[in-house]
Amino acid sequence: MFITTMSRFALIFVFLFTHSLATSDNAHENFIRCLINSTELTSPIAGEIYTPANSTFPAVLQAYIRNLRFNESTTPKPAIIVTALDLSHVQASIKCAKQHKLLMKTRSGGHDYEGLSYVAEQPFFILDMFNFRSINVSIEEETAWVQAGATLGELYYRISEKSNIHGFPAGVCPTVGVGGHFSGGGYGNMMRKYGLSVDNIIDAELVDVNGKLLNRESMGEDLFWAITGGGGVSFGVVISYKINLVRVPASVTVFQVRRISEQNVTDVAHRWLQVANKLDNDLFIRMVFDVVNNTNGEKTIRASFPSLYLGNTTSLINIMDQSFPELGLQRSDCQEMNWTQSILWYYSFPPGSPDSTLLSRIPRSLTHLKRKSDYVKNPISKQGLGLIFAKMIELQLPVLTFNPYGGRMAEISEFAKPFPHRAGNIAKIQYAADWNQDGVALANRNVDLTRVLHAFMTPFVSKFPREAFLNYRDLDIGVTDNGKNSFLEGMVYGVKYFKETNFRRLVKVKTMVDPDNFFRNEQSIPTLPSWRK
Repeated sequence: MFITTMSRFALIFVFLFTHSLATSDNAHENFIRCLINSTELTSPIAGEIYTPANSTFPAVLQAYIRNLRFNESTTPKPAIIVTALDLSHVQASIKCAKQHKLLMKTRSGGHDYEGLSYVAEQPFFILDMFNFRSINVSIEEETAWVQAGATLGELYYRISEKSNIHGFPAGVCPTVGVGGHFSGGGYGNMMRKYGLSVDNIIDAELVDVNGKLLNRESMGEDLFWAITGGGGVSFGVVISYKINLVRVPASVTVFQVRRISEQNVTDVAHRWLQVANKLDNDLFIRMVFDVVNNTNGEKTIRASFPSLYLGNTTSLINIMDQSFPELGLQRSDCQEMNWTQSILWYYSFPPGSPDSTLLSRIPRSLTHLKRKSDYVKNPISKQGLGLIFAKMIELQLPVLTFNPYGGRMAEISEFAKPFPHRAGNIAKIQYAADWNQDGVALANRNVDLTRVLHAFMTPFVSKFPREAFLNYRDLDIGVTDNGKNSFLEGMVYGVKYFKETNFRRLVKVKTMVDPDNFFRNEQSIPTLPSWRK
């Protein structure tokens, strides 16, 4: 009797599982049929649709996976990838996905640290935007239109083609996609001079949940505000941004100074925390701590200070001698070059690499990685630094990078954009763990090391809320299943990324433009609860 009952349950399970697969397959087939037959199309889309039945599917999927932690055999894969070629492909994808209730993930450069642009736990498809890479630079107007699938390297190169005295304040990794980088804030070595990427965006094009193309005027200021720092993927599909270019000197100065524990790292780091956010706005000095072997083969802390100064060596040395003599900067440490070359230098490309190196979409290296973030409001004491260094030596793997704030960042209101981390911050911390071996067990171990260090840092960083940076995506700080409790779940991570006032404004915008929460992920902006709409 027991065996008969178990057999009956087994048969029911097999039937339900098979039925589920069949239903899922039918939904995917109907979605593809909808795309191919869409009246939205201005060009054929069939050749841009990939399924696991295509031999090229793995290559298309992996082409923009930038975190190998999400390229394991156990990683959930999309059912379909649409490599959109034009606007009509985007519009058709949205409308057909809505019609057939298929989750859509939008991918520009694939650098989301938690893989949210190409991973999901439920059936989904990827709208790949890498073909949207047009860049139109106007030196006369000092502006540029940049499509979401362009990379930062391509943007810098196209600017340099027309001017050696213009640039743009964004990141130093050239393969990062514009879409995610800009929409989440975007920062780089000129943030203390010019603010974030979003502080220099003046227009945008976005396809909304109804498939309509909007610009700043037609979308309105609330939605424009939301997609310049609040993450575009919660509100629509960003097609392009119009940016204001910024002026840079024809020649800038870079330096890299390294110190180890025996060379008074604690004293230098303590002084950095006192002055880094107060230095000349033209000067950006990053501070990086990692664990290395000293000359005796013992583990020790190394502090590195890669830096950019928007001026010449002589004026830089004068500033450093007056404001930060503890670093011991020498003229021989400094190199002068144009701004475009400084990007290549900062990202450790070989000396003399041509500007065209920025056009490569192939990352210099791919690793498994985990990132977390924090904000420092008050200087950390020498005793505190000593405790941190001891913990890092114990853990060995995680690296801490301190990015200085102040300057222009402290002048802009925390409400001007969804990104709220402005005045009152000395620095943002990035926690980084990288490793090269595959395997879920090893990944779990290394991810946990970053969590341990993050927990250890609690006394030294912001509180109530413990703030975080959206573009350093971190699912540890909260997730939503986009169900009935999504607003309360979203509050947990939303207040950390945006603070409460900005988060609530983002929720209002979301509720207005996407009331059914079509554009969603594990950390998207939720809609208001139904009883409050």
